[in-house]
Amino acid sequence: MTIDPVINHMKQLQQLHESLLSLSKRKTEALKTNDVTGIQQLLIQEKEHVQAIEKIEKQRERSVTQWASENGIPPRERTVSELIEILDGEEKERLQNAYEALILVLADLKQQEKLNTELTQQSLQFINMSLDLLQPSLQSVNYGVKETNHGSTAKRSIFDSKA
Repeated sequence: MTIDPVINHMKQLQQLHESLLSLSKRKTEALKTNDVTGIQQLLIQEKEHVQAIEKIEKQRERSVTQWASENGIPPRERTVSELIEILDGEEKERLQNAYEALILVLADLKQQEKLNTELTQQSLQFINMSLDLLQPSLQSVNYGVKETNHGSTAKRSIFDSKA
């Protein structure tokens, strides 16, 4: 068996991750414009991409295991980087190119998702600040705590029943 099935799975993973990266960039724009329905649709599409990636990843793992067993490599958990060390010639170069291309896309995706996380956190901070402004606490309304003659703080209800 050649290493071609593994390389094909790596290329499929790269394509899916590139598509996920474009969705992530669209999500960044939706976050900037507060397009909640757009974000929801993008999240659904992202979930579908992740499921497809998981499926292809399992197929890649099976292909690696099958290739290793057919080539007499001892059974254990095998990685693509281990295969690159074992291979030589054109197959090694092709697998290494596919591996490096996937790693580059993953790095870009990670950076884009980090940006999206920061934008989401800033949005949540703004919402919390707005809520705090709309619903001030009792202490901020009274500007401090009143003391009685005994040195203890007076317990006061918002509703004054003696009035």
